[in-house]
Amino acid sequence: MHRIKIIDSHSGGEPTRMVMAGGPELGGGSVADRLKVFRGQQDKFRSAIVNEPRGSDVIVGALIVEPEDQTCTAGVIFFNNVGYLGMCGHGTIGLMVSLAHLGRIKPGDHKIETPVGVVTATLHPDGEVSVSNVASWRVKTGFTVDVPGFGPVCGDVAWGGNWFYLVEHCGLELTLANVEALTDFCWRVRQAVNAAGFPEVDHIELFGPSAQAGVNSKNFVLCPGKAYDRSPCGTGTSAKLACLAADGKLPEGAAWIQESIIGSRFKGKFRWLDRAAGKVAPVITGRAFVNAEATLYLDDHDPFCWGIR
Repeated sequence: MHRIKIIDSHSGGEPTRMVMAGGPELGGGSVADRLKVFRGQQDKFRSAIVNEPRGSDVIVGALIVEPEDQTCTAGVIFFNNVGYLGMCGHGTIGLMVSLAHLGRIKPGDHKIETPVGVVTATLHPDGEVSVSNVASWRVKTGFTVDVPGFGPVCGDVAWGGNWFYLVEHCGLELTLANVEALTDFCWRVRQAVNAAGFPEVDHIELFGPSAQAGVNSKNFVLCPGKAYDRSPCGTGTSAKLACLAADGKLPEGAAWIQESIIGSRFKGKFRWLDRAAGKVAPVITGRAFVNAEATLYLDDHDPFCWGIR
């Protein structure tokens, strides 16, 4: 019987499952190197931790590893129901709150090594977390694709720690009652974007107006495994900030309040890294709450020991 110790949390409604002990042996090297081992040799652990019957399509896993960069508090590999994530904003917020719950960190700045680079996360005394994300930028503006069943759709391609296609006007109301239609639309859009020259795009982000006072925008984000993000999405908000900066629609240091499809909010801001290249350093602030501490049991006699794939 193999045992995996976990802490579950949620950030703006989106769950994070932090693996504290019992995860796969990945050897040494950078976190990016160990991600390659995880993906190539130990992928069954990913499935066992986040897929049914122990998990669900919505859960994002966060495997804690020793950082190669000794200035970092921890290393982390994020993963979901179908694969691995370069960076995860809501997951980093959940990670920080979970580490604080364990008494491993105190308020202040903490560097975290991820597969796409080192990020700095700040645990504030009131429990909020700010994530200084990796450099973000837009690579394609006003990119139109023909989506079967919907016709032409125009959006931007941007990097925020993961690859996004961002659509400002989709013609669908961003409400929970509309989730099935939004999911279908986004899945078709992703396939069209992938086929049109951007196979790396695995997140689709839709935007619309918010009914909440003081909120700049409402979004719907479809994640790689076809589950929608309950939070406003940290990397998605980072990609949005990069687009706003490139268009001159948000000043450096100004706050952007992003609402999710379920009404939760993240606050974003940016500073310029390279105006000529359009690269910004986003900072995303939000809250997470610990839901549970548990032990997962993996029994090889169980036909679904390693998850339902």
